[in-house]
Amino acid sequence: MDAKALVSGKIVLVDDDVTSLALGKSILSPKYDVITIPSGEKLFIFLEKIQPDLILLDVEMPGMNGYETLKKLKANPNYAGIPVIFLTSRSDPESELEGLKLGAIDYISKPFSPPLLLKRIELHLLVLTQTKRLWEFNNNLQHMVKAKTKAVVNMQNSIVKTVANLVEYRDEITGGHIVRTRSYLEILLDAMVRKKVYLKEIEAWDRDAFFQSSQLHDVGKIFIRDNILLKPGKLTPDEFVVIKKHAAFGVQIIEEIEKDALNGLIQSANTFLTHAKIMAGTHHERWDGKGYPYGLAGETIPLEGRLMAIADVYDALISVRPYKAPLPHKQALQIIIEGTGTQFDPALVNLFRTVSDKFNYVAEQYKS
Repeated sequence: MDAKALVSGKIVLVDDDVTSLALGKSILSPKYDVITIPSGEKLFIFLEKIQPDLILLDVEMPGMNGYETLKKLKANPNYAGIPVIFLTSRSDPESELEGLKLGAIDYISKPFSPPLLLKRIELHLLVLTQTKRLWEFNNNLQHMVKAKTKAVVNMQNSIVKTVANLVEYRDEITGGHIVRTRSYLEILLDAMVRKKVYLKEIEAWDRDAFFQSSQLHDVGKIFIRDNILLKPGKLTPDEFVVIKKHAAFGVQIIEEIEKDALNGLIQSANTFLTHAKIMAGTHHERWDGKGYPYGLAGETIPLEGRLMAIADVYDALISVRPYKAPLPHKQALQIIIEGTGTQFDPALVNLFRTVSDKFNYVAEQYKS
């Protein structure tokens, strides 16, 4: 079944501003059943009769504001499972973090960008729909034959791909990054087997689960505000502190998936989530201990993180960014070599040097 065919939904838009309600409905109503509600108080009257698939909730409203409304939603078991996206014109990360801690799944900035609003909602609803279908499979897993089990794995992979696409859509400047970094990791692991580098450790891995999990290494960027993530220029020190938090946010997101959605489903699900959590949390650690978020050093950095560090930095160097032009392959290669023993694992850099031409080929094939 085409994944796009799964996307549908009843959306409630809660905002005290009549103009925002009208604009939001005009953008969304061609694709979704949209109900507009002018206050948090009236939302709960509506929910007594109908439960939507998604709530778009304005933060700043008189009476019951967005935070108070979300707290009340999450405190009621009948409504706690309804996903909520905050709408806000605020620009401070503290306000956004407060909402995410209360249980919002995303933030969308006002005034709306119609294409961005549509795409973000489409992806969130697709994740929700696929997760529901996955749970249906899970509830009947004991009665499934091998074909059904394969269907569960395929659905799991579809969810991962959709979440990864959501991250890339947030971070428009890094289009193709997920595809390329996965290819780089495949090249490195093949070389590690041939050269017997960390062979005992990687032989214990489920390679398919490892490569699949790499797609979630930047999932924490979902929690980074657009005006920082998409800033057309160099970040200030304070903004860099915020964006560095995406590694820890990624770990939190995957832990929530483990707890609420896939934990105990099948062994491959647990395996790929374990790899994903490690990569999300450690791909910005440095061999000399000066990385983030944990300040790990040397082989205390998990091998998954050390591998992704090389793949991620190489791709950043050869890619276009608002604050820099792409570097040629030879210059990117030299920068990584110069990071041997400081930023990167020396054994992996030596291996990278032998296969760097394959990295260059992938970069040319999948240009942004």
